[in-house]
Amino acid sequence: MNRNRINVFLVVAIISLSCEIIGKVQLGKVALFPMLFAVVIGILLTPDLLGKRIGKLKAIIGEKEMKIAGDMVMLILLMLGIKLGTFVGPNLDKIVQAGPAFLAQEFGHVLAPLIAIPLALKLGLTRESIGAGSSISREASLGVIGEKYGIASPEGNGVLGVYLAGTIVGTVFFGVLGSVAIYTGIHPLALAMACGVGSGSMMTAAASSLAEAAGPKYADQVFAYASTSNMLSGITGVNILVFISLPFTEWYYKKLAPKFIKKEVR
Repeated sequence: MNRNRINVFLVVAIISLSCEIIGKVQLGKVALFPMLFAVVIGILLTPDLLGKRIGKLKAIIGEKEMKIAGDMVMLILLMLGIKLGTFVGPNLDKIVQAGPAFLAQEFGHVLAPLIAIPLALKLGLTRESIGAGSSISREASLGVIGEKYGIASPEGNGVLGVYLAGTIVGTVFFGVLGSVAIYTGIHPLALAMACGVGSGSMMTAAASSLAEAAGPKYADQVFAYASTSNMLSGITGVNILVFISLPFTEWYYKKLAPKFIKKEVR
């Protein structure tokens, strides 16, 4: 094991132990879990933030370490997926009963462009809005957009920008949202299904705080519904993106773009 890998494992171990020692922090009705603290600390330690100001820190967490950490994410998420799968089995009968609801929620992918495209155009994006607004922009969406337009294209820049924003900010935002959403009066299992639209880390953060807020009666079912929803978002969501959402986004963009930008729309 080379020095860069040792640095990554050492820093991750220190962050993880520190956050576990801090434990869950309750701010009124909002529960903040160690995972959220770990994400924030990890962001702060990157070369673009504290690494610029602390020279010795950059020697430990540099670009090579960042690359190794990025490659390790998929492996860790695989382990996370296996653990979450253990919640699905015992609750399989309840999940089967809710089957039509799981399938129906996938059509929510079509609603995203209705809001996202006008907002993106208003903020000054052009073709980038197609990549940014056609989906939830997770790993599968990167593949679809990258294959059709090229990851270095404006559309590729759009989907990559939303993907990075979701990875960096989404976990923290989802973790807080999971605690707050329970007080809307929406059924905990409906909220659990909504937890599954993001990446594995975003889903885990949201489901953990939601399960805590919902109480032991729904805790296991929350993780089961969130895990199943996340799996379906990755499988059926890709097909909806390719055959429905992305073509609709292209058409919608061409209709709206002349109202927001002066140059010719291709």
